[in-house]
Amino acid sequence: AFADDIHQRKENQQQRIGQGVENGSLTPRETANLERKEAGINRETRHDRAQNGGNLTNKEKAQVNRQQNRLSRQIYRDKHNAN
Repeated sequence: AFADDIHQRKENQQQRIGQGVENGSLTPRETANLERKEAGINRETRHDRAQNGGNLTNKEKAQVNRQQNRLSRQIYRDKHNAN
């Protein structure tokens, strides 16, 4: 179930980034930065899963959650700044 949560949040954040690109509230630089952070979280999650037979430990889940929270706030700030 938690893996679904991670996946769903990833989808939501991709959608939010996409909307920011469409409505011009994200600059190309902000977009690239957000995409890079998102890719880093995904890479780390895949790596952690590979080491644990496809699962994440509770500590890793909490870490992914914190990273996604941070990215979410960054998306919000980038979309609402006066660029």
